[in-house]
Amino acid sequence: MGRKRKLEHFAEMKGFPHAFEPKLEEVFRAEYKMKGKWRDDFFKNDHPLVLELACGKGEYSVGLATIFPEKNFIGIDIKGARMWKGAKDSLEKGMKNIAFLRTRIEFIESCFGENEVDEIWITFPDPQPKDKQEKKRLTGPLFIERYKKFLKKDGCIHLKTDNNFFYSYTMEQVEEKGYELEESTDDLYGGYIDTMDERMQEILRIKTHYEKIFSEKGHKIHYLRFKP
Repeated sequence: MGRKRKLEHFAEMKGFPHAFEPKLEEVFRAEYKMKGKWRDDFFKNDHPLVLELACGKGEYSVGLATIFPEKNFIGIDIKGARMWKGAKDSLEKGMKNIAFLRTRIEFIESCFGENEVDEIWITFPDPQPKDKQEKKRLTGPLFIERYKKFLKKDGCIHLKTDNNFFYSYTMEQVEEKGYELEESTDDLYGGYIDTMDERMQEILRIKTHYEKIFSEKGHKIHYLRFKP
């Protein structure tokens, strides 16, 4: 995508009523104005709140919001030019149960309050495979401890990835950090998905841009679900 096109997307996003872009000083060692208030101040309901972290183009957030009109969804990413796609699509469809938040995941504690979130989806994140990159992994110690601060006790975290290292690493973190593993498979579409109920199959068959690419290359798709 050219620089001019990116700037056009950034400018258009600023006018979207369901797109939020906090300034650095609003989230760095501070509490964002929407923290603990997403249901009351934006969605205007008390429905469950679901986050997609590093949402990219927002395909999963939009897909989930379509399936579950009775839930609220927020796609979070720092790359606004990518997020524009999901924000634009959902706006054109008139969807009222989805929002997009442009910020770094590092500041997520500043944006959500205790027990505010019911579910988290992590779909095809960068595995950050080098040792020095561990602090950037979305299921690494720094992040997986943060999630407990705003995820409800009966909430859950979903992970989809094609990366063997990241899948195994996350399994280790789940055990080390005291999470309860509810579901795991290293080959989701190799028959495992057929053992699930129809609604869960529908959810897991949503594919992001990157999942489509990896699946077409023959990569096995891994899936985990765990809770505090």
